[in-house]
Amino acid sequence: MQPACIRHTDLPGTSQLFADFAYHFDRVAQFYQHDPYDPGSFERAAAQIQYPEERRAAMVAALRAQNGDSESLKRFAQAGTLAVVTGQQVGLFSGPAYTIYKAITAAHMARHLSDRGIPAVPVFWLATEDHDFAEVNHAWVYNAAGEPTALRVDAPAEFAGKPRPVGGIPIASPPIDQLRAALAGLPFSDEVTAIVEQAYRPGATMGSGFRALLKTLLAKLDLLYLDPLDPAVRQVGAPFLAQALRAVPELKAGFLARNRELADAGYHAQVYVDEKTSLFFLLDKDERVTLRRKDSEYADLVGRAEQVSPNALLRPVWEDYLLPTVAYVGGPGELAYLAQSQVAYQLLLGRMPVAMARSGFTIVDPRSRKLLEHYHMTVAQVMTHEGGLKERIAQQLVPESIVKSLATATSEVTRQIDRLQADLEAFDRTLAAAMGKSRAKILYQLEKIGKKTARETLRRDERALADSRHLANMLYPHRHPQERFYSILPFLAQHGPDLIDRLVDAVEPMCPDHRIYNI
Repeated sequence: MQPACIRHTDLPGTSQLFADFAYHFDRVAQFYQHDPYDPGSFERAAAQIQYPEERRAAMVAALRAQNGDSESLKRFAQAGTLAVVTGQQVGLFSGPAYTIYKAITAAHMARHLSDRGIPAVPVFWLATEDHDFAEVNHAWVYNAAGEPTALRVDAPAEFAGKPRPVGGIPIASPPIDQLRAALAGLPFSDEVTAIVEQAYRPGATMGSGFRALLKTLLAKLDLLYLDPLDPAVRQVGAPFLAQALRAVPELKAGFLARNRELADAGYHAQVYVDEKTSLFFLLDKDERVTLRRKDSEYADLVGRAEQVSPNALLRPVWEDYLLPTVAYVGGPGELAYLAQSQVAYQLLLGRMPVAMARSGFTIVDPRSRKLLEHYHMTVAQVMTHEGGLKERIAQQLVPESIVKSLATATSEVTRQIDRLQADLEAFDRTLAAAMGKSRAKILYQLEKIGKKTARETLRRDERALADSRHLANMLYPHRHPQERFYSILPFLAQHGPDLIDRLVDAVEPMCPDHRIYNI
C-alpha cells in the first residue's frame, strides 16, 4: 500500500528554506511573522488587521463587477470579514494542476477559520500583470495511453516581442480541437472539453478564459476572483503604490539586508536584488516596462501610481493592502518570496498574514498503483531520472536463480579475498595493500555483471519497458512533479469532474507533507 504522505525532504528539488518552513519552522521564524502550524497565529494575525470600511466598500464594488453577486461577496461586504488569499499566473487551460490545489486549500482554510469564529472568504488573485507569455502560453495533458501532449497558443503578431501583461492578450484560436483529440478515449473527455470550450469562447483573453474555467471547475468553492488590471482596483491600490514609491531607498536597503540574512542562515534569496534592481514596472500603452531610476527619483512618479506595477517582492504586500488578508496560501517559491517580502510588510503595512503552504497531490491512477505494487516501488522512488526508474524495474525482473548465484559468488569471492588478504598481511603489507585495491575492483566487476544482467532482462521484456514509461509519464513526467507539469484537465477527463470534490475532502492544511491520492 502506498503511503498517504511523502515528506518534502524525500522529493527532488525541495529547497532548504521550504524544508525548514515545513518541518523546522523555528529555523525560519525570523523571516515570517506568524507560525502557520500554531492555531493561535490566525487570531493574532486577524487582530492586527485594520481595514477601512471605505476601502472595503470600494473593493466590494470592484469584486462585484468582476464576479457578480455571490454568497462570498455578501460575506466579504460585512465588516470584520477577512480574506484567505492565493493566486497564480493565468496559464492556458488553468495552468498546472497545483493551481487547483492552491484554490481548494484557500477555500478549505477560509471555511475552517469561519467555523472557528474568524469570518473569512477565499480570494484568488489572478496574476494578469505578469508579462512572461512563454510561462503561460501552454498546457500539458496526457492521452488515453498516458502519453504527454503539449497544447500551445501564440500571441497575436502585434503583441509578439513586447512585455505585455499576459492577462489582456487575446487568444485568437484556443486549441480546443487539439485538446479534444488529446483527451479522446478518456471516460469524461467530452464533458471536460465542453467546459473548456465554454470558458475559452471567441474573443477570450488569457485572463478571462482562465477565470471562466476556474469559476466553472471550482463553482462549489465560491471563490472571489480578483484581476489587478481592473482600473477600479488600481485606483483603490494607488495610495499604497505611492507610499512604496516614496519608500524605495528604505525598501532597497531592507531587501539587501534581508538577502544577507538569508545567506548567513544557509538559504538563498528567491528574488535577486542588488543596488540597481528596480522594484516597479510601468503599465503604459498596453506594455509593462521595467522602471529604471535612481532610488531617490521614484517618488517623482507618485502622480502616476495607478500605472505602476509592483515586482514579485512588493506584489503580495500590495495584495494585502487591497484585502484584509489573514492568511496567504502559496507554493514553495512564493513562500520564499515572502521571506524577503517581510521587510516591505513591516515598513509599508506594519503587519503580515500567516504564510501557509498549499496542499500538494500526486494522483495515482489504478494502473500506476498496480505497477507500483508489482514492482515493490513507492511514488517517491519513481521521482528520479528515467534511467534510474528502468533500473529499479529491471532489478525486479532478473531470474531468482541468477540473483542467488550472483549473491553466492559475491559472498564466496569476498570470503576468499579476505582470507588471502589476511595471509598476505602476515607475509608482506605492501602485497596486502595491493590486494585491497584489487578486492574493490573484483567486487565492482561482479556488481557490474549484476547491473548488465538486469538491463538485458529489461531489454528483453517489452512490457516492463512500457510499464516504466507509464510510471514515468504519469507520476514524474519529463522529470517534473506531476502537479507542476500536467493541467488538472486530463485527471478530470479520466476520473470525472467530481475529482475536485474528492480532493477538497482530502486537503489537510496543517499537514506539511505532499499527499498521495490513490484513485
